[in-house]
Amino acid sequence: MKKTLLSLVVGTGIFYGAQAQAVSLSEHVELIGSVGALSEYSMRGISYTQRKPAVQGTATLAHSSGLYAGVWSSNVDINGIDARYEADYFAGYTHQFTDAVGIDVGYIKYTFPKGTLLNATETYAVLTAFGFKLSSYYSDDYFGDQTYLYTSIGYGVKDLPYGIGLDIRYGLADYKDPTFFSSSGSGNDSYREWEVKVSKNWRTLDWSASYVATNLSETECLQFQGDKESCAARVVVGVTKSF
Repeated sequence: MKKTLLSLVVGTGIFYGAQAQAVSLSEHVELIGSVGALSEYSMRGISYTQRKPAVQGTATLAHSSGLYAGVWSSNVDINGIDARYEADYFAGYTHQFTDAVGIDVGYIKYTFPKGTLLNATETYAVLTAFGFKLSSYYSDDYFGDQTYLYTSIGYGVKDLPYGIGLDIRYGLADYKDPTFFSSSGSGNDSYREWEVKVSKNWRTLDWSASYVATNLSETECLQFQGDKESCAARVVVGVTKSF
């Protein structure tokens, strides 16, 4: 068993700058996976479980060439949507130029059985350099035909005292058309979100706590997500087992 580095961000970002254990299936193919329990499913600052617990899992086949493909899933709870879980399918290519600099490019298909309004696809590019992470995700089929661009900048360090890791992210989600409406009826086509996350591996489990927030008002959040608290500042805790 050896270590494999993936910079892919899917769902809550299980592999966000982390080293995941890999099981060798052949000389060139590895299976990377994890299961986790969190206080909620938070995606780019917004709760997809109305701040209720989530169970998530992922499995990825990675080739020594840098090619990979996998699936990620979580339960969801969104007002007005019948879907009870989300299943995402992704494929991409990752390459490390040096130990400190790497790229990751690929494609994600988001699916919400019984909630097809939320089905969408994204292409992405992620650059990591000396602990910094620049990412961009683009879609042209959000809510059917809405174009969407999510960009973020982050920084992570894994060797703080007592084995603690720290990840910081600031992101901007930008839609083509007005999507978030205030109590006055005015529309906004973007929102900002940020996260500060501390993590530690203890007894073979990865423990984490994140401070998550957005600049969306309660009214904008209620109109968009069906719950006015799902975009508010909050703490998300979780535990994950990698294999």
